[in-house]
Amino acid sequence: MTAGTTTSGTTTAEHELAALAREHGRPLFALLLRLSDGDRQRAEDLVQETLVRAWQHPEALRAENFASARPWLLTVARRLAIDARRARRARPPEVVDAVPENARVTADHAERAAAALDVREAVKTLTPHHRDVLVLVYFRGASVAEAAEILGIPPGTVKSRAYYALRALRQVLPGYATDLR
Repeated sequence: MTAGTTTSGTTTAEHELAALAREHGRPLFALLLRLSDGDRQRAEDLVQETLVRAWQHPEALRAENFASARPWLLTVARRLAIDARRARRARPPEVVDAVPENARVTADHAERAAAALDVREAVKTLTPHHRDVLVLVYFRGASVAEAAEILGIPPGTVKSRAYYALRALRQVLPGYATDLR
C-alpha cells in the first residue's frame, strides 16, 4: 500500500475533500445560490469547482492562521461566482433550439427540388391545351393577353383553360392543394 491511501483504495485527500463537502457544502451552496440569482444548477457547479480548488490547494486549507477552512472556501466561491457572472455578460446569450414565432420558415433546397419534380410530372398529365396555357401564364409569367396572342385564342379561353388546368393539378397533387389557390 502506498502512502496517503487507505485500504478501500481512496486517498486521504479524497476523504478530506468528502469531509469538507459535508461540513461546508450547505453554506457554500447557500452563498452561491444567492450569487447565481437562484440558478441551482450554476450554484451546484460552482460548489463543485470550489471543492476542486480546495483539493488542488490542500496547503491553503491547513494554514495555521485559519481556525476553519470555511473563510477560504467562501472567498474562493465568491470569486468563482463573480468570474462566472462576468463571463456570462461578456458573451452573447446562448441560442435555443426553438424557432421564434416571428421567424420566416423556408423549405430547404431538397424539398423545393422534390416539389418541382412532382409538379413537372403532374403537368405532364394535363391536356396539351391546358399545359400550354399553364406554362405560359404561370411558369413564364406571361399575362393573359400575351398568352392569348401567342396561342391565337381569346383571353377568356386562356382564363378558363388556366382555371381547369389548376383544378386538374389540385386533384393530381392533393398535398399541394393549398399552394395552388
